[in-house]
Amino acid sequence: MTPMIDVVFLLIIFFLVSSHLAKQESQIPLSLPRAETGQELQDEATDRVTVNVLADGEIQLGGRRLPLDELRRRLAYELHEQEGRLQVRIRSDRNVPYQFVEPIMLICAKAGIWNVQISVVRQQES
Repeated sequence: MTPMIDVVFLLIIFFLVSSHLAKQESQIPLSLPRAETGQELQDEATDRVTVNVLADGEIQLGGRRLPLDELRRRLAYELHEQEGRLQVRIRSDRNVPYQFVEPIMLICAKAGIWNVQISVVRQQES
């Protein structure tokens, strides 16, 4: 009985830590692009990977800087693990040129990830 309780506690700790890290990924301070239209964020059952593109064009996944070939491998792995049900959210600084975001979108398309979202903030109406 004791080993089973130990395993349950380890699983609880694992899921608490992993959910905390996933929320941290969305809280990296970025000046997101403005948009006039868009949909509000909804918590879905689909697993999500958040890719951050910082102001200098650096790509981060899981808080770590990644080159594009490593990002390609990680997304392919996650897609396989989630049995094809994966959502990718791209958070980019509003001053980042499109040339830094486009390769991420192409990687997703070539991997077969069709659920790609770009995070924006709603533009204030004047």
